[in-house]
Amino acid sequence: MLKKLLQHKENYNQEKIEFLSFTSFLLGFSGALLTYIVSSYFKEVLNTDNVGIFFLLSYVIFLIALLNLHKLINLWGKVKVFYIFFFIRTISLLFLIFLPPSPQALVFLVIYIITEVMGWVNLDTLLESFSADNMSGRIRGLHLTVMNTGILIAPFFATRVLEQFDYKGLFFAVFVVHFLVFSITLMGFRGINHTFHKKETVLALLKRAWQRKNIIRIYYISFILEFFYAIMIIFTPLYLLGLGFSWIQIGTIFSIMLVPFVLIQYPIGILADKETGEKELIALSLFIMGFSTLAFYYIKSTDIFILGAILFMTRVGASLIEILRDSYFYKRIDSRDIDLIDFFRTSKSLAYILAAGVSSILLLKLPIDFLFFFLAVVIFSGLYPTFKLKDNQSEKEIRIGKMKIKITKSF
Repeated sequence: MLKKLLQHKENYNQEKIEFLSFTSFLLGFSGALLTYIVSSYFKEVLNTDNVGIFFLLSYVIFLIALLNLHKLINLWGKVKVFYIFFFIRTISLLFLIFLPPSPQALVFLVIYIITEVMGWVNLDTLLESFSADNMSGRIRGLHLTVMNTGILIAPFFATRVLEQFDYKGLFFAVFVVHFLVFSITLMGFRGINHTFHKKETVLALLKRAWQRKNIIRIYYISFILEFFYAIMIIFTPLYLLGLGFSWIQIGTIFSIMLVPFVLIQYPIGILADKETGEKELIALSLFIMGFSTLAFYYIKSTDIFILGAILFMTRVGASLIEILRDSYFYKRIDSRDIDLIDFFRTSKSLAYILAAGVSSILLLKLPIDFLFFFLAVVIFSGLYPTFKLKDNQSEKEIRIGKMKIKITKSF
């Protein structure tokens, strides 16, 4: 045990954390410009609501790439790998700007989706390189708050650009932000190119992860969150368009819906670090997200305020789980566990694969709104592994434990 503690390596650097958070703000903004319109783009080309197959294909490829990401980092380093995926993503945007909506354009959109999520995993490993475990809630909370501020304002602009300039205008806007990110990171990433030297097969990695039961439990909770995002991101815009809402109205709803990600995550990260740990708050978050998702299914209304309020509550639950998931996981690993970070982030690809596959089957016989009922059932399935989690000790609990030891020794 002592040997394990001595091997635990941290390299806290507030300046690098702030730079990575600013980079995430820009990438969050540019990514969210497209997030909620991608399914609409697929629908325009394919002329069907059943667009899950392209998301399934994208995330199968992403899953394979992610399980082998640590090998690329071992070969080239974190920053070089980040730029490789960033360059491929930027090239795909250029093709999307000049190609009309077509099967050929869908190929480059799939490439964009894959390389975007790979880029986020890269940033994740860089952030962990400069973090400290006892501050994971605060560091992740602040980072997510800054990133989600960019995501929050994006739908408002995206829907207006889409109304005036169509999809090409959106792709061009994302390209401009990417060029800005490239220019800034050339300076900020100078002198950083951490490598990874642990050689391990995918099978050995999966076996090692499975032996750590709390990692598997928080992985399933992460899977549920990503499954929620997959269903909501792909099908909520199509559902609202089917109810007769315009893109301008949808953009307004989505911007309001995302406010909890900016307001809640940093203070909850502090609370988890200092007072409570994560376990109880994760359970509360699942209840909030599950019941509000059920309400979205059962309440058949076309009132923008009612639907906006329900979607707002779903994101209250989601924003809580997002920060608590990260806070819990990163307290149990360090910056050298890149392979475990890669494994943990496969929850996103696995969730999108299953969400796309299951939704494609369900939509053959059932209306689109049934997906939200099914989603609520999946969310509630996360309660059992949550109750089985071994909670991380908060700073308050550690202080109380030390005081009890001192009192015991004094007698």
